[in-house]
Amino acid sequence: MARLERIAQIETPESAPRYELRMRRHGPADAEYEIWQMPAASTPQVTSALRIAGLRGRNLELVEHRVLKRLSRSGIRLGHGADARKRGYALDEDLALTLGLLFRTLAPMRSRDNMRAVAEGIEAMGREEAAYWLGMAMHRKRPRRVLTALRILLTEARTRTTRKVAASDPGTVRRGI
Repeated sequence: MARLERIAQIETPESAPRYELRMRRHGPADAEYEIWQMPAASTPQVTSALRIAGLRGRNLELVEHRVLKRLSRSGIRLGHGADARKRGYALDEDLALTLGLLFRTLAPMRSRDNMRAVAEGIEAMGREEAAYWLGMAMHRKRPRRVLTALRILLTEARTRTTRKVAASDPGTVRRGI
């Protein structure tokens, strides 16, 4: 039993990668969220803060409730007021990977339905899968192709299941549901 208590007291080492969420308010209803990787002993190639992804405007408004829910589960409460005009919050690696991938993938999108499908798909991903896709999007020669492939995979999966449901119930097709 003492061994379990010792393991529970172990904290993340200083050598773990460090990430930061930077929130900036440009106006009353205009916020911008950015994920940054900070220099750490485990990432010697990062000598200064490296921007992973960011989201602002209409696309952020569509998923802001999801982002705030994930942040509050991690114990991060974003302040609203004059002092919260520009703030930074430390993130754990799992949350930073997921949010970074979410922001990069949603930034150029326009269709609300496809954005919802992509956001749900990214939230359902495990840590390894999110790290794989974010790494591909950051370190490939043509990252836009990687993000396009991810968008297609996540939206095709949703339309495929919708078609199966519609095909199994012919009344939904006639009623337009």
